[in-house]
Amino acid sequence: MTGVVRTTGLLKRYGPLTAVGGIDLDVRAGDRYGFLGANGSGKTTTIRMLLGLVHPTAGQIELLGTHRLPDALRQVGAVVEQPASYGHLSGRTNLRLLDASGPGGDRRTRSARIDDALELVGLGWIDRRPVRAYSLGMRQRLGLAAALLRRPRLLVLDEPTNGLDPQGIREIRELLVRLNEAGTTIFLSSHLLSEVAALCTRVGVMDRGRLVLQDQLEALGGPTGRIEVRTPDVAQAAALLGRAVAAADGTRLLVTGHDPAGLNAVLVGAGVRVEHLAAERHELEDVVLAAAGAAGERAGAA
Repeated sequence: MTGVVRTTGLLKRYGPLTAVGGIDLDVRAGDRYGFLGANGSGKTTTIRMLLGLVHPTAGQIELLGTHRLPDALRQVGAVVEQPASYGHLSGRTNLRLLDASGPGGDRRTRSARIDDALELVGLGWIDRRPVRAYSLGMRQRLGLAAALLRRPRLLVLDEPTNGLDPQGIREIRELLVRLNEAGTTIFLSSHLLSEVAALCTRVGVMDRGRLVLQDQLEALGGPTGRIEVRTPDVAQAAALLGRAVAAADGTRLLVTGHDPAGLNAVLVGAGVRVEHLAAERHELEDVVLAAAGAAGERAGAA
């Protein structure tokens, strides 16, 4: 896979405070990369360094195959924190000014690109109201439209669904999937595990300024080595399986093993009614908490 975002030992200190502690990001072409971490974990500082808004204390950044950030940023769209705008002007006027002031804005295609971007984010109906009259969700959508004006190869988003209702969150998620399928790599920062789990294909987890986990989401959600069984005959199944039963609760059993088909054959052959049987998989929340906890223990021992 081609590297889209790569950092080596990326470090940011503010006096004695280490905001980002020497991280090695690896975002590949075609990724929908979820950048997870609690507020204050270093996510936004990292993003600001990637976009040239903050200078690193140490380390290297490579975007879209080059270390020359000004060149790469022409092909990057971004929404960081609260989208900036002139509150007394309309959304369309804000987009016109933004496109005219940035590098590479083609005046001949400006109106068409603005129309396309607004339509994509669900603001195609936008009127002449000033932005200060917009809801927070509308401002988020306008910020995303601004990020899409140049049809970027890489889209960097910091908490993009902030202020959106559930329907709006779903619409933005579907839009990001479509953009990704059309060739745009997505780098999305969030503290919401559910948002990342629903959208992303690869994740990185920050904790206290350090990257404590980075892998494909599918790999992180791998089998736990146990099989979940739901049956109204819990007592009969437990007696049959003996020490293989790791836990039992109501109509649910967790059974140690890696062969769901074989277990199903044993239960059904003994007359146990099986309503559900599948390999148990790791939950993203458990994986993230475990990684953060292990990193905290290492830091405390250092």
